[in-house]
Amino acid sequence: MSLYQQLLQRAAEQKPIRIGLIGAGKFGSMYLAQIPKTPGVQLVAVADLMPAVAKQNLCTVGWDATQLETSSIDLALRDRTCYVTDDWQAIVQHPAVDVVVECTGNPIAAVEHCLRAFSEGKHVVNVTVEADAFCGPLLAKKARDANVIYSLAFGDQPALICDLVDWARTCGFPVVAAGRGHQWLPHYADSTPETVWNYYGLTPEQAKRGGLNPKMFNSFLDGSKPAIESTAVANATGLAVPSNGLLYPPASIEDIPVVTRPISEGGHLEQKGMVEVISSLEKDGRRVPYDIRMGVWVTVEAETDYIKNCFEEYKAHTDPSGRYFTLYKRWHLIGLEVGLSVASVALRKEATGVPYCWNADVIATAKRDLNPGDVLDGEGGYTVWGKATTWDTD
Repeated sequence: MSLYQQLLQRAAEQKPIRIGLIGAGKFGSMYLAQIPKTPGVQLVAVADLMPAVAKQNLCTVGWDATQLETSSIDLALRDRTCYVTDDWQAIVQHPAVDVVVECTGNPIAAVEHCLRAFSEGKHVVNVTVEADAFCGPLLAKKARDANVIYSLAFGDQPALICDLVDWARTCGFPVVAAGRGHQWLPHYADSTPETVWNYYGLTPEQAKRGGLNPKMFNSFLDGSKPAIESTAVANATGLAVPSNGLLYPPASIEDIPVVTRPISEGGHLEQKGMVEVISSLEKDGRRVPYDIRMGVWVTVEAETDYIKNCFEEYKAHTDPSGRYFTLYKRWHLIGLEVGLSVASVALRKEATGVPYCWNADVIATAKRDLNPGDVLDGEGGYTVWGKATTWDTD
C-alpha cells in the first residue's frame, strides 16, 4: 500500500500520525503549510524559542489564530488544535506524540532534542543536517538502540540524493557519483553576511521582507552547507568525498555524465563512487545553460554492452562512450516535502536517508588571517567556511 493510501486509512480510522515540531523558522514553516492539506496527520505542538513569532509564522502559512491558543498538548489533542510553546521537552515527553520533526538549525540543540526524543520512544525526522554531519552515525545508533527511527528530511537535498542512490543500487546499477547542484565560484568561500545578498542578486530590503537570515544563506554561498550536506550523503550512502574538498565542476545537466566520470576516462573524479557538487557557473562567471543548481543527481554506469545498448535504444542521454547515464531531479521543495519522511518513519518504520558509516567530515577553514582569541562564528559567518574531506584526513 502506498504511503498516501495508508494516510487515507489513518484518517478514516481517526488515528492520525501525531507530530511535534521543534523550530518554526523558514524550513519548519514550509512544512507547517502542508500539514493541513495532508490526510492522516495531526500537528499537536510546536516549540520555538519565540512562541509569538512561531504563531505569526503559522498564521502566515494559513493557520487560523484561534487554533493556536490552546494551553496544553492534551487540549490540542482533544480539540484538534495546536499547542505553541517554548518548552521543547513538553513535546518529546508527551506519550501521544509519534514523530518529532527537528527544525532548529542549531546542531548542539538538535543533538539534545534527538537524544531525548529517542529516550522517550519518538521517531525523529532531523532537518538540522549540521547535527547529522557532526554525529549522524551515532544518532542513528542511539535510535536503533531505542527501537525508533532516525531519518534525514525529505525535501532537503541529502535525503533526495540518498533516494536517487537507493534507486540506482536497487535497480542493479553501480553508482559512479551522486550529489547536488550549487552556484559556486572559488571566491565565494570568502563571502560574509555583509556581502551575501549581492551575490544572490537581492537587496537587503528584499531579504528582510522574506525573513531571510544572511548568515544562513551565506553558509550556502561560501560552500559550508554543500560540504555539510555532502558529508551527510557520504555517511548515509558509503560514497567517498574528494580528498581535498569538493571540486564544483561546472556543467549543464546534459554534461553531468561527462564530468562525473573518473579522471582516467576524461572526467573530474578521483575514483568511481564519489559525492560531488556541480556548479551552475562557469569559472569566468557565465551562467551554465540548463543547470542543476537547485536539484540533485546520480550518475550510474552500464557495466555490460547489453545495458549500454539499452541506454542507446531507449534514447537515454549518456556521455560519449554510452556507458555513463545521469538521472536527476531538477528542483527540491525544501520543507514542503517533509511530509514524505514523516509518513515513511511512522507508517513503514523506514528512514528517508540514514547515516551508517563515518566516511566524511567537514573542516573549518579560515576565510582570513585569524588572531589568537578570535571567535570562530560558525557556518556562513565572518571567520571560517566548511570544507568537506575524508574522515581519516580529519
